[in-house]
Order: sequence, then structure tokens, then C-alpha cells
Amino acid sequence: MADEFDPEKFEEKYVHYFAELQRAYKNAFNQMNERYDSELIHGIDQMVLNESEPMYEDGEFRVELPANPRERLDGVLVDDETFETALEEYVDRIESELCRTLGVESP
Repeated sequence: MADEFDPEKFEEKYVHYFAELQRAYKNAFNQMNERYDSELIHGIDQMVLNESEPMYEDGEFRVELPANPRERLDGVLVDDETFETALEEYVDRIESELCRTLGVESP
């Protein structure tokens, strides 16, 4: 567990919280991989979330996704609804894991 979370340090998250970020993303990945097709989850992880940016604003974590996430998923056959549902749940899990890993109360 990290020391008490410091929102100002999170502005330089890759310096101060890199291990915690990795752990939060890995935990979310493992949870999603149990629930959805592994090809879909690997695709989202490698083609969409690799360009995402975890943010902390107004007491909450959020994951800023790259533009056109659906278009980034190349070579994975999945309907739009399943993709959107899986991506939304994946982002929610990452945000929850960031709270848990960094010891921040969810609002």
C-alpha cells in the first residue's frame, strides 16, 4: 500500500505512483479476463487502454480514453454493443482499482 495519497503528486503519476498504477490496471485486467473473451480483453488492453490516461479530478479517478476507441480495436471480431459494455466495465474497474490501490475513498 502506498503512503497517503497526494493529489498533487498524482500530476506526476508515472514518477510517484507507477507501481500502483500498474497494479490497478493489472487487477482490473485479471477481473475482466475472467468475465469476457480473453481476445476482446487483450485487444482493449493493448489497443485502447495503452493510450488511456488515468486522471484524478474533484476527488475522483477517471480514465481518459483516446479518440475513437472502437476504431482502435483491430483484428478482434466483436459487435459494438459488447465492445462498449466491456470497455465501460473495464474503465469502471480500473477506476475502482485505482481507489483501492491508492487508498482513496470512492465518492
